[in-house]
Amino acid sequence: MLVIFENIVAHEKHPKRAGTRLTGFLSFGLAFGISLFIRGTSASALPANAVNTIYDSYAKAFIQVQGTNAWFKEKQSGGRADFWKHAEEIATVLDAYEWTGKKAYKPMLIQLLNGFVHTNGALWTSNPYNDDCMWAAIDYARGYLDTGDKNFRAIAKANFDMVYARAWDDHLGGGLWWKTNNTTKNACVNGPGAIAAYLLFKSLGDVTYRDKALSIYVWERANLFDTNTGKIFDSERANGRVRGSPTTYNQGTFVGAANYLGFTNDAMLAVDYTISNMTTDGILPQYGATGNNSGFNAIFLRWMVRFTKDRKLQGKYQSWLDQNAEAAWKVRRPSDNLSWCQWHDPTPAGTNLQSWGCISSVEAMLAAWPGK
Repeated sequence: MLVIFENIVAHEKHPKRAGTRLTGFLSFGLAFGISLFIRGTSASALPANAVNTIYDSYAKAFIQVQGTNAWFKEKQSGGRADFWKHAEEIATVLDAYEWTGKKAYKPMLIQLLNGFVHTNGALWTSNPYNDDCMWAAIDYARGYLDTGDKNFRAIAKANFDMVYARAWDDHLGGGLWWKTNNTTKNACVNGPGAIAAYLLFKSLGDVTYRDKALSIYVWERANLFDTNTGKIFDSERANGRVRGSPTTYNQGTFVGAANYLGFTNDAMLAVDYTISNMTTDGILPQYGATGNNSGFNAIFLRWMVRFTKDRKLQGKYQSWLDQNAEAAWKVRRPSDNLSWCQWHDPTPAGTNLQSWGCISSVEAMLAAWPGK
């Protein structure tokens, strides 16, 4: 039986390092095969085709397909999104499939997961960033749950096991190291690590993964979570010093792990802290359109929405989600309907936009679709 700890102890994530790492183009209409229709709520001012417009435009600009493989371009002009950004962009397609229930998304989802392996291999031991591997392991565990493809489950398991073996130890009382040089234990790997472990528990029915998920979560809660405010600190150094300002993606993965493991009060505290202390006039922070942080808000929205759906809290939070979706919608540029992550300013005309810099607008639009 899962033991729920609603009160333990605790204390923000790092601005992760910047990094960047073809043939036929497949339009959204063909790749995804079906349009989304947002269900209007009294709080939302979005037009009926808003989700379609942003999602279609993003896919047209950034998704490429070759045979059974697909991937995200780094920019409109080309290239490929780097490892961890690519993993997070795939996660948005997973969200679209899971939140809308549209079966027509499944072929593209499979192509993207196949394409990631085609580019990066099936075992990521050469990547020294343990968080990168956990982000992608989450994708493959979700991919298995959504498609039943046992190869996706095997990839998720092999890479979680690899990272756990090299990253978990008793120094600082437990927790996963961020990188293989073992200098800091960060929220950006422990939150995703707990989520990945829980999804493997769901996929395999093996309680040892549930236990690992709980151990990772309990460590993060004790070491990086402020139980009075809901703030997540970035990391704890090997010398025991906790540091770093809160970022939306660390807030988000903590919410995701807390939700899965039944720490509902923790999840709500972290969500409420983000909304009350990390927004401007209710709008999520602007991290910059071209940096490593520009997609952080998408990650927060992903796990917040999962939490609100699982706990039936849409009534509490949907108007705020709609507010951010409306902000993303209003700043899109007329030429191609792409919307960047700076929701206080119009998306600039003529700019060669990055896929990572536009992903938060896509996620915000999906978050405004209430689903079932």
